[in-house]
Order: sequence, then structure tokens, then C-alpha cells
Amino acid sequence: MHINVRLFAGLAEIIGSSQLSFHAQENPLTAAKLKELLSAAYPDAASQIAVSLVAIDHEYAPDDSLIREAAEIALIPPVSGGEPESVHASTPDGLYCITDQPLDAQELLDKVLDANHGASLVFVGTTREMTGDQRTVSLHYEAYVPMALAKIQEIGREVLERWNAHCAITHRIGLVTLKEASVIIAVSAGHRDICYEASRFAIEKLKQIVPVWKKDIGDSGEKWVSPGPKSLNSDHL
Repeated sequence: MHINVRLFAGLAEIIGSSQLSFHAQENPLTAAKLKELLSAAYPDAASQIAVSLVAIDHEYAPDDSLIREAAEIALIPPVSGGEPESVHASTPDGLYCITDQPLDAQELLDKVLDANHGASLVFVGTTREMTGDQRTVSLHYEAYVPMALAKIQEIGREVLERWNAHCAITHRIGLVTLKEASVIIAVSAGHRDICYEASRFAIEKLKQIVPVWKKDIGDSGEKWVSPGPKSLNSDHL
């Protein structure tokens, strides 16, 4: 079986490529077996591969998932990074977006306002300078764009189903400097308590399941600091 495997950030840096063309003798081939074979083929990256998640056609795949030759395969590392081309990907309704352009909170809020809703919130995540005694100059984000877009849309749908609230989410990739926004979440709902709850859920869920990674660029160097997607055995998934 011949498959193509997409790699990201730290994992891509170790292997030296963002995509592998890999031949596996096993057929059928499971996600767990693929990681085992890749670890053997790339021993310098084995520790990173071991803690990475496999994605098949933009969905996280448990270890026993079968891989088809035509499927889009990606390894999602727990910490990572890279240098994207110019990107602006959004859902047809414009509510969910991954972009390398500056974010506009008012534009996103306008997408969720409803004459029958009495509360609206905008959460803006920005780059801060100091974390303890460590100084940050900027952050660099990378995303597995098609899967990230699908996952933030999934979050918005869950917000609608659970709270009957409108939700729009935009995440920035590339270089984000101090005080600039990396993520904006706009929510509107019938009442403020619902709005607060839905907004908090959306940002926490985003941090748990959306394949976006960040590198902290500071006075002491560069470090990948995002925990990335949680294990498929996590209670959060």
C-alpha cells in the first residue's frame, strides 16, 4: 500500500519534510501500525511519532482505524510549528475561518447578532509579553487548515445545539505580535448566563481538539509551547 502522510511543525522539522510518500507492506493497515512503521523508518522522530495522533480525512483516528490508500493521512504532533503560505480558508457561511490576516472583532460579532438575543460576547485571545519571568516577542501559529476549520465548525454546531446560541470563530496563523489577536470567538444568546457558558465552552473545546500549534519567540529563543490536541482516550474528546 502506498500512502501520503502530512507532517507538521516540530515533527516535519525532524524528518525534514512536510509530506511523506510511504510504502507499507501491511494491508489492511491500521493507524497504530502506521505509527509503528514510521517510527522504525525514522528513528530520530520516533519519540514524536509515538505521542502524535493520526488523522484520516480530517478526523482523529483511534489506533484500530483502517487506512485506505486514497485517504488523506496526517500525523498531529502534541507540540509543533511551521511557516504557512498566505491562507484564508472559511466555511461557506463565513462563520468559521482560518487566516493569516489580522482579525477583526467587530466583523465577527456582526455575524452572530440576533434581534431576539439579549446578550453577546466577544472573546479575544492576544499575545502577551510576560509569562512569569519569560518575555515573549511574538507567537507563531501553524494549523492543519482543513481539519482545523472542520473542528471549529463542529464547536459552533455544538454551541447551537446545547445553548441555542449563535457562534462564529476565527483563528489566525503565522506570526502574531504583541497585543495582536490570535483567536476571536463571538457568541450571542437569549440571556447573559447562557452566553458566558457557551463562550467559555467554545474556547476550552478549541484548545482541546483543534489542530493548531504555537511557537513562543522570545528573548531566550524559540519554543513550541502549545499542548496541542489531547489523546483520543481523553475524556475531553
